[in-house]
Amino acid sequence: MQDIQLYLPGILLAYSAFLLAIASPGPNILAVIGTSMAVNRSSGMALAMGVAIGSFTWAILTAFGLSAILATYASALIAIKILGGLYLLWLAYKSFKSAASPHDIDAKELAGGRRTPIGYLKRGYIIQMTNPKAALSWIAIISLGLKPDAPIWVGASIVIGTFFLSVTIHLLYAIAFSTPVMVRLYGKARRVIQGVLGTFFAFAGLRLLTSRG
Repeated sequence: MQDIQLYLPGILLAYSAFLLAIASPGPNILAVIGTSMAVNRSSGMALAMGVAIGSFTWAILTAFGLSAILATYASALIAIKILGGLYLLWLAYKSFKSAASPHDIDAKELAGGRRTPIGYLKRGYIIQMTNPKAALSWIAIISLGLKPDAPIWVGASIVIGTFFLSVTIHLLYAIAFSTPVMVRLYGKARRVIQGVLGTFFAFAGLRLLTSRG
């Protein structure tokens, strides 16, 4: 029980950072939205599952990769936290910039023609795995919940928890944005959402840069 109380705040913070990162549309989310709007809901959901599986892959690689590094070089945590913290501050800047912009989200149908559901799932996986920002994003997320002496269940909890969150949120994007009403509602609330995201990213980034353990 004492171990859970020690690591739970960091795990929950990692979950929060992941949720808010998903709430800020990147190439993967825009692909899901664009497919749901331009093709149909089932195609968007297939693409969303591919993105979620790709996200799960990145989470495994990052969590256990960082665990191995920290087990050998505990001092590496400083460099990892600096990198993760700076990336979160960059996300904060991007969110505030988006909040100040009058432009709406730019979601388009994927190039290359229509696909089968399996084809969309594969495409979603490729989009996520070839996203250069994904590695930095996961370093920041995992760093919030992982300590040098953390047992393996901490990394596993972050990986499994974010996977379920990823599947749920990406599928919700696919379902919601297959309806014109949701597109209009998001457009009206976009600036407020991006402002809230920017505030959280700034808080999380500063917390990571100033934390000692």
